[in-house]
Amino acid sequence: MSEQAHDTITIALSKGRIFKETIPLLKAAGIEPLDDPETSRKLILDTTRDDVKIVIIRATDVPTYVQYGAADLGVTGKDVLMEHGGEGLYELLDLHIAKCKLMVAGFADRPLPKGTVHVATKFVNCARAYFAAQGQQAEIIKLYGSMELAPLVGLADCIVDVVDTGGTLKANGLVPLQHMFDVSSRLVVNKASMKTRHEVIKSMLRHIESAVTT
Repeated sequence: MSEQAHDTITIALSKGRIFKETIPLLKAAGIEPLDDPETSRKLILDTTRDDVKIVIIRATDVPTYVQYGAADLGVTGKDVLMEHGGEGLYELLDLHIAKCKLMVAGFADRPLPKGTVHVATKFVNCARAYFAAQGQQAEIIKLYGSMELAPLVGLADCIVDVVDTGGTLKANGLVPLQHMFDVSSRLVVNKASMKTRHEVIKSMLRHIESAVTT
């Protein structure tokens, strides 16, 4: 763990929707960033609290930074946490923000094969666990983007991806087939930080929790 973590609480956030929807909750704990990550090139943002900094990273990297103590706290989607496995961190709070669904999607008029189904996704662990629980053989094909293309070119029978409005699926002739689970962003904490910075983190958590429930 880095030295600065002993005197400063570091919160890992990703740019975009999660950042925008987390900031009002952090404000309840007196934490406001002094720079906007959309306009600043800084990856470590100072805040209105001298003892708190925000690090800007990819959403999928948040659990890793928190697990290894490079960040004390982080906010990331339940889908990312399920894929990561949650080692080395505690899930403290459902923030009820950045809501969407993890779904199996494919062609409305083309049932999934009874034998092995070919699934394109970046959520490899989630997809594998889901199809295993359904008793369905699945070959998982890992992709990093443009998931909807895979069924269109015959690479996969279906995809597993997060769905918000469903507009991208519809535009590519696909529909949701199976609802896997609802996704929202969670506040997570490093296990060691929870012990060593217990009072500070619990105080912060109380303010954030009250903002979530109001």
